[in-house]
Amino acid sequence: MTDEKLYQLCKQYGQWTLHWRWKFTGLLPEVNRRRLYEKKGFASIFEFAAKLAGLSNDQVRLALNLERRFEDKPALKQMLVEGKTSLHKLTRIASIATVENEQELAQKVNVLSKNALATLARDERVGSKSLPGQTLKFDLSDEVIEQLNLLHAQGKDVNVLLMELLKEREEKIVTKKEELSLKAMKTDSHYVSAEVRHLLKEEYGEKCSIKWCSRPAAVIHHSQRFGLAHTHDPKFLAPLCHEHHQIAHSIDARVQSYSHSIVAGGLFVMS
Repeated sequence: MTDEKLYQLCKQYGQWTLHWRWKFTGLLPEVNRRRLYEKKGFASIFEFAAKLAGLSNDQVRLALNLERRFEDKPALKQMLVEGKTSLHKLTRIASIATVENEQELAQKVNVLSKNALATLARDERVGSKSLPGQTLKFDLSDEVIEQLNLLHAQGKDVNVLLMELLKEREEKIVTKKEELSLKAMKTDSHYVSAEVRHLLKEEYGEKCSIKWCSRPAAVIHHSQRFGLAHTHDPKFLAPLCHEHHQIAHSIDARVQSYSHSIVAGGLFVMS
């Protein structure tokens, strides 16, 4: 047997082990409800799970807690009790699961990694809250502080001046984006020109374009699907981290009928 064959067998058997562990874990709520562990001579549900499948007490508690949380959410409960996915994935979305969104979440659990699901849950929580009054998270140079204080002493509204500068910057980016959009040609190449990449960097910096995400950008996402449009139009491009890129591609066909899957401010259109 070659090393590669041995490695492939290890991967295959490992995947089977995970699959059957999920199946076993899904049975635990019913085992607990029937107190089957007592009938079979085990002191507790924890001993039952440990001896039969090597599950820890925490894993057992998690399975039982999730089953209770999903009592009114049949799609997610089915995923748990039928062992269709891992506890780790279901835990990531439990805090945002509702009767209204559980079907959509169940679909996303099937296609997203656990890290992407955690990102999705965080986005839901952050997006549902109004942002409180914020303070600067960076230092200003002494020279800038001196100039701002001088303007303030002269009766200038510093907030208005700064907002004007920000709007001017935004208008320059929009103008440049329009210019490059008009120049965008049909192509089969996935290469994004240096000029477009420079503009995206000017607009978003080095980070993911989702406004509350602090991860570095890893992928230039085409919200106007490249496979259909065959262009690198900067109006439909946004740098995303790996997790938000997964989320963008998990948006269903109904939502993808919109011209953008990302709107100004970095929110995904979810309905």
